[in-house]
Amino acid sequence: MPLYKAHSSLLNNIIAIIAISFVTVGTVWAVGNFMVPHKQSNLKSLKGTLLIAQDNAFNKTNPDIFAKVNTPEKLTILNNDLVRHDFIVDKLNINTAYLSPEQDFTTAIASQKAGEFEYYCSLHPASMRGKIIIK
Repeated sequence: MPLYKAHSSLLNNIIAIIAISFVTVGTVWAVGNFMVPHKQSNLKSLKGTLLIAQDNAFNKTNPDIFAKVNTPEKLTILNNDLVRHDFIVDKLNINTAYLSPEQDFTTAIASQKAGEFEYYCSLHPASMRGKIIIK
């Protein structure tokens, strides 16, 4: 057998082994993701304010959130949607980063000054925005 045919045959065998390895690893990963249930949020006993991001709105109506000056208010954002969301309040330095489905983030609303502060989702700013009112 000529050298180039042996080299070609060896190369084809290596490519086949790599392809089979990718298929095997992909199958194991997929089966593992279907067999292991996703982590559910443990927000059953929440104190404070809960905002649920779903259907491109927070709590369906983007409600006003009320807090008091110099009194931290616990705020939890839960992404209960099929797409990513985030929660940003620029003037209060709150930024959750992107939240995957079923992921939550807990922070506090705290300010030494009264005022109205806009919150929004940077991925859906037209439909997901509201106000935090601190008195």
